[in-house]
Amino acid sequence: MTTEQAKAYSQASAKRTALEKYATLDALSKIDLDLYRMKEAGTVVRGKVGHDAKVTDLDMTARTPKASLADCIDLSEYQTYDTRAKKVIPLPRNQPLRYVATATAERWKGRWMVTDINTQGGGSC
Repeated sequence: MTTEQAKAYSQASAKRTALEKYATLDALSKIDLDLYRMKEAGTVVRGKVGHDAKVTDLDMTARTPKASLADCIDLSEYQTYDTRAKKVIPLPRNQPLRYVATATAERWKGRWMVTDINTQGGGSC
């Protein structure tokens, strides 16, 4: 999902991505809100976001198997680019370059679907 999410953020649009293949409507709505805000602000993402995801909880015995994930996000090669002013927008001074984001996923019809994402950061990694 993160590869498709990066494609969407690089163009401030989910067009020509396969996000719906990896995320449920609940998770997609959070991404869509980000994309809407980016489009309104005239911004896109350049560079890449590093990921180091780990499964923190797994229940394969539930009727719908569920997993919780913690992802170490690395922003060291990430840039927000203002497409109107044609310049990079610096990250806020208090923005850590590495932090933990979380997600939940469920196994649907033989594949994992991200059901929720929280990219607000939950400590350093």
